Amino acid sequence: MRFVTSFAVAVMAVVAFAAQTEPAAADSAYQAFGARGRAQDVKRTVEIVMRDNSYQPQRIQVRAGETVRFRVRNTGELLHEFNIGTAAMHQQHQREMRAMFDSGMMSATSKDAMVGMDHSKMPGMNHGTVGHGSMNHSAAPMRHDDPNAVLVDPGKTEEMIFKFTKATTLEFACNIPGHYESGMVGNVVFQR
Repeated sequence: MRFVTSFAVAVMAVVAFAAQTEPAAADSAYQAFGARGRAQDVKRTVEIVMRDNSYQPQRIQVRAGETVRFRVRNTGELLHEFNIGTAAMHQQHQREMRAMFDSGMMSATSKDAMVGMDHSKMPGMNHGTVGHGSMNHSAAPMRHDDPNAVLVDPGKTEEMIFKFTKATTLEFACNIPGHYESGMVGNVVFQR
């Protein structure tokens, strides 16, 4: 009897862990318009320069079905994000980023403050309802590696490959507290 009870508890723990690591429905919001791209499908590279609270260019043209490599260079003095999504996705992500900064998981100049941080240190956060499917929802280190977003430290360059599967109204933005509001946002325009 003791073995059966222990086995049942172990099975329940595995199921609970699996449920925590599976992305919630909202975590895959980017899948409504895109997916992680494959390097062999890239036909073009778009250079993005981030300055403190601005992008160059401020408008990107893409086609539905196109896979684009984004080479994102941060020439500013602050940490910045290049995130492709809908206005609603950005609004939700801004709340999450605010909580990360408030909890000390990120700093104004480095994404590395996140290394080894525990979600339990973020009061009031429910990571099962935000747009970050690849974040680990358990108490393990947090990653910011969704296919539609990249964080770039000052003076660094990062790449992201994204496939636009469906034309829709999108923008790219930096959701670090105060950056979107100060104009660090641009438009994704679908060509026919």
